[in-house]
Amino acid sequence: MTATPCLLPQTTQQQLARIVKDWTPEQGVQGTAIAGLELIRSDGPTSCGSSVYDPSLCFVVQGSKTVRLGDREIVYSPLQYMISSVHLPVLGQIVEATPETPYLAGKLTVDPQEVADLVLELGDNPGGYSEHDECPEVTCGLCLTGMDVGMQNAMLRLLGLLDTPTDIAVLAPLARREIIYRALIGEMGPRMRKFAAIDSQANRVSRVIASLKDRYTEPLRIGELAAEANMSESTLYHTFKQVTRMSPLQFQKKLRLVEARRLMLAEGLEAATASYRVGYESPSHFSREYSRLFGAPPRADVLRLRGEQRMSAQA
Repeated sequence: MTATPCLLPQTTQQQLARIVKDWTPEQGVQGTAIAGLELIRSDGPTSCGSSVYDPSLCFVVQGSKTVRLGDREIVYSPLQYMISSVHLPVLGQIVEATPETPYLAGKLTVDPQEVADLVLELGDNPGGYSEHDECPEVTCGLCLTGMDVGMQNAMLRLLGLLDTPTDIAVLAPLARREIIYRALIGEMGPRMRKFAAIDSQANRVSRVIASLKDRYTEPLRIGELAAEANMSESTLYHTFKQVTRMSPLQFQKKLRLVEARRLMLAEGLEAATASYRVGYESPSHFSREYSRLFGAPPRADVLRLRGEQRMSAQA
């Protein structure tokens, strides 16, 4: 009589990795049937990429990635998640990935109103954390922590719905609500609550950031932005820099340069055309600032990125 082999139960990380890998047959960012959920896979390290984070929760299942926000560098690894409370232009680079053990991650877009509504429902100081538990960078718009057991299981419930698509319409809203709840009662809860509080400086700056994101091609008028936020110019500048790790002018420049890079790479625009499109008046000024941020002139940088895309597609 042949003995039945004993199969060890999979860990939560292994289950999450299996789901993400199954639903990312190709490298890159891929949408899913769950609204607001994107999955990411890479079979190897990448060069430095640029993007603008929406308010979202990003999590790593396998591999690791470095994200640079202004003067701050964040490295996040398996079973860690990062909350972006506002729109933020960042530079990112996958540093640990192989074809056998690819980088696997996900991003769940979060409506700030969802957070505000849940904060109101929970009342004051939910969970085990209070304002006294905050780290010095309490108002930074990007923060990182590990997934506790509750968050891991909530994430597994959400991703597991991809395997049972008929359940998504009813259960996905409940699962994403639990994920936001878990974040609010965890280590990052006090930070998230600051951005949700209507009368807080963090919330006022978040509205300025949203305005800048919509009007980044226009000349920067700090006085108008301060008036909109009902803050003095000096207070706005100081709080803005705490949240974004950049001055308003640096923030606007990065929005412009990240979008120009996208226009050249995705839409084939020439550098001069892209520079005018994002608000620059001088192509030479644009080229200098582009080289300073991305390490190469626009044309050379885009050619390199296209070459990497072709190599990735052939792999």
